[in-house]
Amino acid sequence: MSMLTPPGMGGQYRITGDKYPRMRRPRRRVRLVLAVVASVAVLGTAGWGTLQLIDVFSGGDGDKASAAGPKADCATKAGPSPSVAKVLPEPRRITVNVFNATTRQGLAKQTADELKKRGFRVGDVGNAAAEFDKKVKGIGLLLGPASAQDTSLPVLAAQLTGAEPRTEATRKGTAVDLIIGDKFRTLTPKATADLTLSKLTAPAPPQTDTKKSC
Repeated sequence: MSMLTPPGMGGQYRITGDKYPRMRRPRRRVRLVLAVVASVAVLGTAGWGTLQLIDVFSGGDGDKASAAGPKADCATKAGPSPSVAKVLPEPRRITVNVFNATTRQGLAKQTADELKKRGFRVGDVGNAAAEFDKKVKGIGLLLGPASAQDTSLPVLAAQLTGAEPRTEATRKGTAVDLIIGDKFRTLTPKATADLTLSKLTAPAPPQTDTKKSC
């Protein structure tokens, strides 16, 4: 009896030989496992190839863009904005009426003659109306229509430093009035008036303008 045969067993149950029998898996199961592994490998390869094709046609920036998040704001660059010179009318295009609101005689004509020498057109010359006569305590009063606010009045104001400019909404025409006041002595020297006008018409200093560049 073989040593592998349990006691009490014999006959057809007797095991002969000195080795254990080998236990083998059924061949069908092995083939099934191999088929599953092969399918997974094929599907993985196909998926990787698809991703590579998508990356090629998209330029390869898809992952980078999503990783970086939204595009950052464009960089700002500072640059000077173009300056514009102020345009004022020439004296020859401005008509000035000269009125005397003081008790001193001859100031209106004297002042009108000087303005004419400086190139202004002179309109009416005489005493001020009752509403202004002896009521202008300063150097003078400059009156004009609303349109003269940034045109004729600044040019006339340069000739009489310290005069008060005013506009009248209901006033018609383009002429302006120079009403001489109690503190008036003489017009501003022509050289000084010309310097003031040159500053008024000079281009403004360039301003920094920020621009975005992408």
